[in-house]
Amino acid sequence: MSDAIADTLAGQADAVRARLEALIRLPSVSTDPAYEPGMQATRAYLLDWFREMGLEDVQQLDGGGHPALYGSWSGAPGKPTLLIYGHYDVQPPDPLDEWISPPFEPTEREGCLFGRGASDDKGSSVIAIAAVAAYLQQSGSCPVNVKLFLEGEEEVGSPSLPTIVAKYGVLLRADAMLSADGGRASPTIPTINVGARGNTGFEVTLTTAAKDLHSGKYGGAVRNALHEMARLVASLHDVAGRIAVAGYLDEVVPPDSQARRDTAVFPVDEEAFCAEVGAAPLGEPGYTLRERLTLRPAIDVNGMWGGYTGVGAKTVIPREARAKLTMRLVAGQDPERARQLVQAHLRAQCPPGVRLEFRTQGGGSPASSLPLEHPLVRAGSAVLERLLGQRPIPVRLAATVPITALFKRLLGIETLMFAFGLPDEDVHAPNEFFRLSSIPLGLRAWVMLLDELGRVDPAAFHVKDVAQ
Repeated sequence: MSDAIADTLAGQADAVRARLEALIRLPSVSTDPAYEPGMQATRAYLLDWFREMGLEDVQQLDGGGHPALYGSWSGAPGKPTLLIYGHYDVQPPDPLDEWISPPFEPTEREGCLFGRGASDDKGSSVIAIAAVAAYLQQSGSCPVNVKLFLEGEEEVGSPSLPTIVAKYGVLLRADAMLSADGGRASPTIPTINVGARGNTGFEVTLTTAAKDLHSGKYGGAVRNALHEMARLVASLHDVAGRIAVAGYLDEVVPPDSQARRDTAVFPVDEEAFCAEVGAAPLGEPGYTLRERLTLRPAIDVNGMWGGYTGVGAKTVIPREARAKLTMRLVAGQDPERARQLVQAHLRAQCPPGVRLEFRTQGGGSPASSLPLEHPLVRAGSAVLERLLGQRPIPVRLAATVPITALFKRLLGIETLMFAFGLPDEDVHAPNEFFRLSSIPLGLRAWVMLLDELGRVDPAAFHVKDVAQ
């Protein structure tokens, strides 16, 4: 049955592409209130699609922010129930002048479809939805029970997600989750995602005086807020790139030999990797570039500002400086403790007379890990091996997918990230794109995966030693 469904769906790749283009045209930017009409239009489009494909209980799940979207099909008694996740919100398109074609007008160039959200995450979400729709519309059934769940705040840290789960936890109960967010690690080597780094962060305000001061009257006599902030953030690492925060690495679980061997399958030329983006290499000695990106933690300054930044000169000593910091976390690290350790380090490095204030946005997300023996990994690996002729290599993402850890904690279910974007598709940047070849590949893979998981006993997803 799955082969027939996949064959038919492959012939409908143009219709699936049309769905993706329609979604790209809807500017669903979650962080900027100016895009609220685009968010509303996107929700309306997707809910109509849910109803059209025959899902039941189609509704918005309100958690106080941008609502999530839900629809279900429960016509397979005795089969597993899978929650299928994606997100319909996208990053802002800025800077607009760096786009070759308009960000919300899908444009094909060299086999790629350009547009904001094409790769993150509308391309892979459309593929997952279309696979479910194909089963329901062509056979009237599906190998598994399905609950589609599309979030509207992934790009702003999922602030409403805990509330949504608390309010609608019964509705969201499932045996496991498949995520259309995450992506592939390589265009040539089959991979299967078994985890991702966690994330947390905060903003720090540093104050050195009651007001901005004239640099002629006070220069050389008082502390400069920007100078002090620069010293503080520079102290987070040593000159070789090692994290220098006391205790920060104490709870990190060192990567085992198998994880390092799997990572070595993707040898990366560090110099070429950095040259491609015009950067200079730096990082923790003793680990390869890919190990540093996926198996080791990181601390980064995302923004730092203060004083005068307008046109021309202003001879001022700023009283205040601000910085935003984020931390990528690995197994063993608790987001709250990691944040507290970095803040304690900054306080310890802060000289007398300088004041620090911290503001946290969201609680952060721990790293996620999926055991290699879990039914999701086994099923996904079997599908990819049959489809691509090679056993996939287990990989971890350098980025963070907050819902994986959150749903494990709140709903007790594991997640397999089964998406088809690739690392070079400029997500979050101008000229984001999605390879059109990923559409037929992803459609066939999702159809096969649903069929494969339909053969798994639901109880197998809940074996305690597998879920840990």
